[in-house]
Amino acid sequence: MYLPPHFAVTDPEALHQLILAHPLGALITCGERGLDANHLPFEFDAGEGEHGVLRAHVARNNPLWQEVQDGDEVLVIFKAADGYISPNWYPSKQAHHKQVPTWNYAVVHAHGRIRIHDDARFVRRLLATLTRTHEAAEPVPWKMADAPRDYLEAMVAAVVGIEIEIDRLVGKFKLSQNKEEGDRLGAITALRERGCDALAGAMEGPSRGR
Repeated sequence: MYLPPHFAVTDPEALHQLILAHPLGALITCGERGLDANHLPFEFDAGEGEHGVLRAHVARNNPLWQEVQDGDEVLVIFKAADGYISPNWYPSKQAHHKQVPTWNYAVVHAHGRIRIHDDARFVRRLLATLTRTHEAAEPVPWKMADAPRDYLEAMVAAVVGIEIEIDRLVGKFKLSQNKEEGDRLGAITALRERGCDALAGAMEGPSRGR
């Protein structure tokens, strides 16, 4: 990934927070049939290993888990809010017209090595963790015990677990850090007027330049 210094984010906490807030990652693998991408909701454990561990599951019918080998290098891409930035939003454009359109975004690339877990205990534990995490905000959180036992066992048997030990995290937050303060604020105002509050908030946030 092209990474100009002013867009590079090295603060581990900022990278972890993006992954936790946007857990649907694009898992990039390279097997016998070439490159492949699968979009999976990940569990992220920052406290395990040097850089953390990612866990997810895929359908047993998905060839991914048979096309990769334990220890293969993989990449997972996590993306936060993104959006088009018009040069018309910059006050300086009215003065000298030396502005062009761009696109703002924040991403984290997790590089690591994959392991396959064709193991019902691993899958059941992972599904329970993911369920607790994503049901927590519900008035009456769904839990695995709510499903009939035989149905749940069939669902568990239909998926395979994966685990990725992260070797390195690379963060790129392209949030107008390279613009004059007035132009950055002009873009933030325009985004809020268009309902793009998440991207506007990221451009205002404390992790913007770290």
